[in-house]
Amino acid sequence: MKALVLAAVKNLEVKDVDMPEIKSDEVLVHTAYAGICGTDHALYAGLPGSADAVPPIVLGHENSGVVAKVGSEVKNVKVGDRVSVDPNIYCGECKYCRTSRPELCEHLDAVGVTRDGGFEDYFTAPAKVVYPIPDSLSLKAAAVTEPLSCAVHGVDLLELHPYQKVLVIGDGFMGQLFVQTLLAQGVEEVTLSGLSEDKLKLNHDKFGAKTINTAKGEKIPNDTYDIVIEAVGRPETQEQAVEAAARGGQVLMFGVGNPDDKFSINSYEVFQKQLTIQGAFINPYCFEDAIALMGSGKVDVLPLLSHEFDLKEVDDFVNGRIKGVSKAVVKLAGEEA
Repeated sequence: MKALVLAAVKNLEVKDVDMPEIKSDEVLVHTAYAGICGTDHALYAGLPGSADAVPPIVLGHENSGVVAKVGSEVKNVKVGDRVSVDPNIYCGECKYCRTSRPELCEHLDAVGVTRDGGFEDYFTAPAKVVYPIPDSLSLKAAAVTEPLSCAVHGVDLLELHPYQKVLVIGDGFMGQLFVQTLLAQGVEEVTLSGLSEDKLKLNHDKFGAKTINTAKGEKIPNDTYDIVIEAVGRPETQEQAVEAAARGGQVLMFGVGNPDDKFSINSYEVFQKQLTIQGAFINPYCFEDAIALMGSGKVDVLPLLSHEFDLKEVDDFVNGRIKGVSKAVVKLAGEEA
């Protein structure tokens, strides 16, 4: 079978590899689609993701497909089921897992990061992280359950009320997912700020978000929003997030910054506005909610997917030779896999 192997840092190769074997508690998935994430760009460059990826490894942690084989102990899925796979595998034994904070697991394992993922025709995963999807959800949409589940986790960390006004800074794929997730949760008003006129228009016209186009010189107002979600990961937008929060506001730092970056914060402003500043890491047990949001139509990810690649095109994309990509998925098999 074909696999896109990260053979070394900044070295991707399409290779013929053996079909993987499954353990008694594992599932073999015939991959349909695999999303390409900013984390994949980082892992390709030798930077850490949710954990370190040690070459040779097959990346791809956003996956959908059809169950091809199950181990003798598997009961939650069967051969032929259409599924999405949560990449994050918690140890269940460290102090974080034992105190209901598995996302902070000291021994995190991850499909497509520490073990081979979905950039291959077939991959394996423990049955406990394999989720059946409803008939109403396409395999293409299901491939991005993982990023949506990360947005769900971020929103779960917030204290939400219908009266609130929310600002999302960053019109990338994750920022756009936050727009729909927040509106699905019933908040009164969501504003998306960003640089792309096309993406801002889509979120205004299709999903009802207010917009701020900072590329056109439109300013984010200070002291205005009950909740601010920073979905960029740059010091300047992190500083904007704190400044934009109203009194009693909540600031969610979601964007993944460079490990060496720092941003300035006015400690008196945090005190005087009584701000809550919260980080959000991965997606603990949020797959069911993410699947339900997409299956019910409350969140529609398909308009946000700009490109569909095959395995051979991934290297050109992560190297920056393919431009104008908002969100890409890799197609490995047909809709029926």
